[in-house]
Amino acid sequence: MEKRKFTTEEKLNIIKEASEQGVKQTLEKHSVFPASYYAWKKKMETMGEEGFAHGMTPDQLKRIRELEKENKLLKEILIQKELEGKLKDELLKKKLALEKKKGL
Repeated sequence: MEKRKFTTEEKLNIIKEASEQGVKQTLEKHSVFPASYYAWKKKMETMGEEGFAHGMTPDQLKRIRELEKENKLLKEILIQKELEGKLKDELLKKKLALEKKKGL
């Protein structure tokens, strides 16, 4: 028997159908092994639909979210520093221009 790949939508529909019409009947209808069904159900319960997009565990997903937040914060800090540098450069240019005018 050839291994079949189910899309995220198909998995969600099978989980929903199984809860409404019974697990055994639904799995036979779609030719899904019980182990696969219960793995999908567990992913759905722990990570929601997002869990089907990748093979990550909740801890890995949490760590990625933390790193994304940290990355965003670092980008904001970098933007602030660049803005401060530009403002200082402009002030220095104005100061030098004023000193040249006074010197002339």
